[in-house]
Amino acid sequence: MKTILGTGELGSLSNVYKASLVAMMAGSDFIKTSTGKEGVNATFPVALVMVRAIRDFYWKTGYKVGFKPAGGIRSAKDAVAWLSLMKEELGDDWLRPELFRLGASTLLGDIERQVYHHVTGRYAAHHDLPMA
Repeated sequence: MKTILGTGELGSLSNVYKASLVAMMAGSDFIKTSTGKEGVNATFPVALVMVRAIRDFYWKTGYKVGFKPAGGIRSAKDAVAWLSLMKEELGDDWLRPELFRLGASTLLGDIERQVYHHVTGRYAAHHDLPMA
């Protein structure tokens, strides 16, 4: 079960932590910051609180809960920053898709452009790539 917390509406980081723990105690396999369509989406301070709640829950129960930040992740550089956060706070286990997912269609287009540039040595025109 995936729980979307709508963190932009929770008012404080303390409430984000509490909501994260409640969701995990209720049986969530994954917790997600938001739908990605709210005014406030995935931010690093909120993510850090949620990820540390996941770590605390894991230390207390031995149960691994996944994490999905949503909204505002638009570039490959953004994705690398999120991957770094997960690795530093939770370790390599949370770098697998069973425990960490990025939901961002715009990100796919940027990754496609980066791969194109790496392979060809030039940047693609908009019409060169179907997803971009």
